[in-house]
Amino acid sequence: MSGHQARKRFGQHFLVDEAVVESIVRAIAPRPGDAMVEIGPGLSALTRPLLQALPYLTVVEIDRDLGERLRREYPEERLRVVQADALQVDFAALGEGLRIVGNLPYNISSPLLFHLSLFADVVRDQHFMLQKEVVDRMVALPGSGDYGRLSVMLQSRYAMFKLFDVPPEAFDPPPRVQSSVVRMKPLGSSRPQPSSQAAFESVVAKAFAQRRKMLRRALGDWAKGLDWDALGIPDTARAEELSVAQFIALADQLYADGVLRG
Repeated sequence: MSGHQARKRFGQHFLVDEAVVESIVRAIAPRPGDAMVEIGPGLSALTRPLLQALPYLTVVEIDRDLGERLRREYPEERLRVVQADALQVDFAALGEGLRIVGNLPYNISSPLLFHLSLFADVVRDQHFMLQKEVVDRMVALPGSGDYGRLSVMLQSRYAMFKLFDVPPEAFDPPPRVQSSVVRMKPLGSSRPQPSSQAAFESVVAKAFAQRRKMLRRALGDWAKGLDWDALGIPDTARAEELSVAQFIALADQLYADGVLRG
């Protein structure tokens, strides 16, 4: 195709299906005034049509060869190339009202989503291509098999919508998994928020570490003294049955009782 060999260590699978590209760009609906940031531009499958709608675009690319290729192909006044690992980027330094898009490397998708959540206050929306299994977990509802730590943590910060699936043959080289496109819109300051984010994260992580156990057993000593009736959580509840709001209430109680610290 391009002469560039996909690098496994970067999780590179280049989108080559023009119909899929058009569907993604249509979902993003870029406008000239948008502060758009693309993660992992690769061979410009999304970069090119985005720049047809935008006067300026920032891209984050870890591969030095691809970064140089992008600099040769596009003038600086149209494209800013941030040569870096997206997991290390301070996205707040890139502006406010950011619209972040990308075909994310599947091997770092969860850590990258958690990293990006730190900057949700400066983000307008996010559109990502991810492994279908990951997207299904992101949007899963309580009580479903896909509902877990990723679901709770991201749903506490974003409203998320699965848009459509993408088959392996849309990529070169084809991944061994199905892919999906997801839209993520940060929730505002009026959203339910825990008294301590650290306590909330600890509770969710511990609860799902042994998801087959009843929650009061999975939490171990943390569960002693909790008023489960006041929390509205049945004695026999498992982690996958709790809503985001119930996890926040549980963490707030443990934090107020001094069981957990911020």
